[in-house]
Amino acid sequence: MPSSLSWFRRSLERQRTKPAAVWHDAELSYGELLDRVDGWRQRLADRGLTAGDVCAIVGDDSIDACAALLAALLDEMIAVPLCSLSPERYPFCLETAQAQAVVDCRDSAIHGLQRTARSAAAPHPLVDSLRSQRAAGLVLFSSGSSGEPKAVLWDAERLIARHREVRRAYRTLVFLRLDHIGGINTLFHVLCGGEALVVSQSRDVDGVCRAIERHRIELLPTTPTFLKMLLLSGAVERFDLASLRKITYGTEAIHPGVLEALAAALPGVDFKQTYGLSELGILATQSRQRDSVWLKLGGEGVETRVVEGQLWIRTASAMLGYLNHPSPFDADGWFNTRDAVEIEGEYMRILGRTSEIINVAGEKVYPAEVEDVLLAAGNVREAAVCGRSNPITGQVVTARVSLVDPEPQHAAQRRLIAFCRGKLAPFQVPILIEFTSECLHTERGKTVRRSDGMAA
Repeated sequence: MPSSLSWFRRSLERQRTKPAAVWHDAELSYGELLDRVDGWRQRLADRGLTAGDVCAIVGDDSIDACAALLAALLDEMIAVPLCSLSPERYPFCLETAQAQAVVDCRDSAIHGLQRTARSAAAPHPLVDSLRSQRAAGLVLFSSGSSGEPKAVLWDAERLIARHREVRRAYRTLVFLRLDHIGGINTLFHVLCGGEALVVSQSRDVDGVCRAIERHRIELLPTTPTFLKMLLLSGAVERFDLASLRKITYGTEAIHPGVLEALAAALPGVDFKQTYGLSELGILATQSRQRDSVWLKLGGEGVETRVVEGQLWIRTASAMLGYLNHPSPFDADGWFNTRDAVEIEGEYMRILGRTSEIINVAGEKVYPAEVEDVLLAAGNVREAAVCGRSNPITGQVVTARVSLVDPEPQHAAQRRLIAFCRGKLAPFQVPILIEFTSECLHTERGKTVRRSDGMAA
């Protein structure tokens, strides 16, 4: 059987006349995309880069960033996509991945490509193994929200092989970036299915909805945090979203009430919860119904089990390993996701990361549930809930909130706490609400929850 990468190239060739992408409101065909890929292959070769070299690519999800990434993989290099919104991480990422070159695709008129200083560290055994097999690789970095970012190494064949069984693809808006496993999955799924990727220049609610309306987007892959903001913004009434056929959401838990409200507001849209991790890729899921937070998880070659309320997964198509941390797999190949789950027959509900659960005198509080109540209280743009240590109860619930319109803070705090008391159990109610003008979600669309560990 031909390699998945060679199959992928031939698959693109067969679609040459079809639209492949929309960038800056201009449509590119698959033939034009392939021309850009071949142009980047020539540039990389002209700089002396060959199979096995490590090449970092900056450019988020621009067409040239996609083309440069595909060029590196097709020439059996190891690609390291980096997000231009986090330049402070570049030195760490380049050194950890032992990158030999950096491609800058942020300005389509200026294609920067420079060699980096050779790392003094010995080559990583996993990278050497890929090189010896002349296999393409991909390095993705975790968010680093709980310590040093982990460098996840993938065999690119494993990622692309998942898409060889052609499934129904849709005209898709790019939401998660190329440095995220969800963004990589979107790229391969849409291109292998012969559909078009649409890149919005803005990821705020109005920008995304404007792109859906203008370009007749059929599929929006996004996050629960974005969907909460979509619901509260009133954008469903202000924009024509009739082209949408499906919304997929993942990366964090969603409250049932939010999903039910969205399903009612968008009756022609199918909602599907996805599940994936940088270490395992995006796994097959099946929602119990379109407005249900319960799902089946697994598919061929994937095993699951629940140990003390936490989800464990084993699959042969996982990452090769970390470049800067010990392997997270146990002796039998199982991976602890650290996600708390509930089981109901053959379905499960993802409750959230165990590291974010707040323990108040033995009672568990899931931050997303409290955040959803705060968002429903009115005049709240975003909310982020976390635990703070307390000598009596162990932890208490606190929240950071950004307001839509100015409001006296003492009055706003009293109003929000009173609203929570009418909707939540006493142990779930925040004892402290801090107000901020900061954005409370990451560039990947996830809520930023942090605890300073101070007693309250």
